[in-house]
Amino acid sequence: MDSALSDPHNGSAEAGGAANGTARPPSTPEGIALAYGSLLLMALLPIFFGALRSVRCARGKNASDMPETITSRDAARFPIIASCTLLGLYLFFKVYFPSKSCTGSVLKTWKTQKSKKGKTAVLQNPTTRDNHRFPVEIFSQEYINLLLSMYFFVLGILALSHTISPFMNKFFPANFPNRQYQLLFTQGSGENKEEIINYEFDAKDLVCLGLSSIVGVWYLLRKHWIANNLFGLAFSLNGVELLHLNNVSTGCILLGGLFIYDVFWVFGTNVMVTVAKSFEAPIKLVFPQDLLEKGLEADNFAMLGLGDIVIPGIFIALLLRFDISLKKNTHTYFYTSFAAYIFGLGLTIFIMHIFKHAQPALLYLVPACIGFPVLVALAKGEVTEMFSYEESNPKDPAAVTEGSKEGTETSASKGLEKKEK
Repeated sequence: MDSALSDPHNGSAEAGGAANGTARPPSTPEGIALAYGSLLLMALLPIFFGALRSVRCARGKNASDMPETITSRDAARFPIIASCTLLGLYLFFKVYFPSKSCTGSVLKTWKTQKSKKGKTAVLQNPTTRDNHRFPVEIFSQEYINLLLSMYFFVLGILALSHTISPFMNKFFPANFPNRQYQLLFTQGSGENKEEIINYEFDAKDLVCLGLSSIVGVWYLLRKHWIANNLFGLAFSLNGVELLHLNNVSTGCILLGGLFIYDVFWVFGTNVMVTVAKSFEAPIKLVFPQDLLEKGLEADNFAMLGLGDIVIPGIFIALLLRFDISLKKNTHTYFYTSFAAYIFGLGLTIFIMHIFKHAQPALLYLVPACIGFPVLVALAKGEVTEMFSYEESNPKDPAAVTEGSKEGTETSASKGLEKKEK
């Protein structure tokens, strides 16, 4: 998971040099301000709209839009899984795709040689990169990035289609032939039948899928930063909408663990920044700082990892649902946490601009997004209500059964009241 805010300007490591070895000219103050402001705005949009859509998602009954609930156990394991994944990607790019500067370096390779008895012996033979057979020849970086591009091409189209579908529905005429479809995969038979995939969609969704495919082809062929951002925004909004924390304590565990994860991998090593630059996938939002000089062909980017949007975003969305559960017709905790996110990300950008070094955004976002709402709860005397708020997993059969029982009891009680009247 990429979760760092990088500032590749003024000749820093992220900016690199031009192809002829000359340093890239520094960005103008106007260009830097435009880039930072755009990244901040792009981060706020999926959080705000994703949180609103998470409320409808929690109330919905469509199996294809069921949220995935994160428990405290999932939250505790997530930083460990993310660290292993990040380190694996780093080692993969470093071991399999070393830089061209080490072309003449001495490497140890393993070669096999048959003995006279027909048995295979393994010999360790020092040789230079010019002569040896190394996995680079089998797994070319271009092929790996092509494979990743195809993977995110499919995911991006689906995510973007799901994102624009509610907006596009307003433009369809009333007499549009909107046929219903269902994609269903099951396993087993009879009482042991289990649903693997149950996705419901209609003709309008297919139109949205076609429009999203145009963006997908654009991204696949050009890797343009605008196409990258469209996919990144779609991934972020879908993450905030469909990933639900079951309570505030789980949110604190998740944010606290990723706070340590982010600080270690950004300040302690160069792993996260290296992966962010090597990994050609829409896992980050980018905006050029030289847009005013070069237009849409600009190439000096500031970047923000999607993890810095989705992780605080699902916590902010949880507080919105908590606000609604209080039935006070106010969204105090949602607006407080949303303002805290703006403050935290703004502070991250300020610190990064001052020190000219990539910053772990969660270092500033986590204390703000947790601290501000807790202080408000203390002031209002609602700390107990906040930490006792619990959301059930809609995919859990037990929760569904309990919900059905509650619905039946409510209907029965209403019926008795009518009879008494």
